[in-house]
Amino acid sequence: MSFLVHLDLSYNKLTGRVPDQIGDLQKLVGLDLSCNNFIGPIPDTIGQLGGLGRNLDLSGNSGLCLSPSEANGVFIGVGVCGINKTNNSITMPFKKSEAPFEQNISFFVIGVLEKDPNCTRPFEGLKFVDVGCGGGILSETMEATVTGVDAVDKNITIARLHADLDPQTTSIEYRCTTAETLVEEQRQFDAVLALEVIEHVADPAGFCKSLSALTIPGGDTVISTINRSMRAYATAIVAAEYLLHWLPKGTHQWSSFLTPEELVLILQLASISVQEMAGFVYNALTGRWSLSDDISVNFIAFGAKPANREPLD
Repeated sequence: MSFLVHLDLSYNKLTGRVPDQIGDLQKLVGLDLSCNNFIGPIPDTIGQLGGLGRNLDLSGNSGLCLSPSEANGVFIGVGVCGINKTNNSITMPFKKSEAPFEQNISFFVIGVLEKDPNCTRPFEGLKFVDVGCGGGILSETMEATVTGVDAVDKNITIARLHADLDPQTTSIEYRCTTAETLVEEQRQFDAVLALEVIEHVADPAGFCKSLSALTIPGGDTVISTINRSMRAYATAIVAAEYLLHWLPKGTHQWSSFLTPEELVLILQLASISVQEMAGFVYNALTGRWSLSDDISVNFIAFGAKPANREPLD
């Protein structure tokens, strides 16, 4: 894990002491463990991470110990002026309880699966697979029996680290593998999730057939992606990558985006019938995403696989 540059485990109800192992991440330039339930002293090894500069946040952990001597001693290497010490403690990308993108997807799935939104565990007893799970935040939001897979090893490393700190993630399995490998293993799930993945694969049609093969007859498939529109080019590429630097340059290729109509057709050829579709809109003032009827940029499609029907050739 020495390759990690940013680590964000904020807003995840994590308990116990801050892990000493974080101090082994010598390349860290951002660390956010805020708004959890950490207790006890902060490991000296974290204070020795000189690359953090002003990007260390442990606020909202009232059980942490940070005396003035510690702030001026142990944490001098990370730039004490940059430490947020609010709530008697000391604030990166995985904000579980304030990750409206993941939460809205969760509510969207609850609705289309006709589950009770007031139920504390609406997906209990169901098996999900989160294809391209990244750091695993959506997998944890589902609160079901989830297999999270990602082809990038470092993403799985982050997801496992995150899960190790959360006692409520015992029903999640993370694997560095692909949807195609799961198909070869003849795995199937009640629901298949693939969010912000299809625009990065070389063969979208083949990818959707793999998702269909992973979906049990009568099961559901949920895909989110970016529309191939000029507005999407302006916001998802020009703004996000070149102006705001939210993403590395070259993360997205406009030609790889799919229109909603194209995605519906590709899924239909894979025996997945799209039942509902919604857009996601970002509010720059609140920093939150919300569901919308506007599918001109980010959109999500919910599809159902009929029982006992094979994909078309």
